[in-house]
Amino acid sequence: MGRKNYRDFSNFFFKLTSSRPKDTNIQKKSAPTTLGAKGFTLIGTKSASFLGAKGFTLIELVVVIAILAIVSTFAITAINPIEQYQKGQDSKRKTDLAQVQRALEAYYQDHGKYPSNTPDFKILDGATIYAWGSSWSPYINVLPSDSNSNKTFVYYTQSSDLQKQSYWLYASLDRGSKDSQACNSGNACSNVPNGATCGDVCNYGVSSSNTSP
Repeated sequence: MGRKNYRDFSNFFFKLTSSRPKDTNIQKKSAPTTLGAKGFTLIGTKSASFLGAKGFTLIELVVVIAILAIVSTFAITAINPIEQYQKGQDSKRKTDLAQVQRALEAYYQDHGKYPSNTPDFKILDGATIYAWGSSWSPYINVLPSDSNSNKTFVYYTQSSDLQKQSYWLYASLDRGSKDSQACNSGNACSNVPNGATCGDVCNYGVSSSNTSP
């Protein structure tokens, strides 16, 4: 074979072999792995540590803060459920006395005076006794009564006031010393009559506008 023919054959063979498609099914040899103190790390690649993450991500911090906020809210609510209940009861007592006040003022508009009181400090209208929890028509459908069966309201007018131009109403708050509207830091109101009891200390009161509890 001449030199020229040999060179042409060599060029033809080189083009033929270089144009063959590569075998894509041949798998590359996997890089070995090593186990270190911070997890698995692939040799020849960037660190893929997943056991030794340093600190928290922003998402993790947000989740933790949200959980703490929820737990704190429930904890604060449940710290003293008894006191929360007492707040509700005391609020109702104040509302009840305000309703009785409106009924007494309506009575005063009709009669020019307030009704008397019984020896146990209920409302006495003429010869009729109106107990707490009974109807006093037409002034109020039902006179409120304390939700605690061991407590009661006190209604009082001075016996010396024949014209009945003043009255006092009292109740016993469960949270007397903690309530800013209670009398004398939770102690008995100043004008509570002798012998009157609200089932406990009468530490909250309202009255006609010409006097004070």
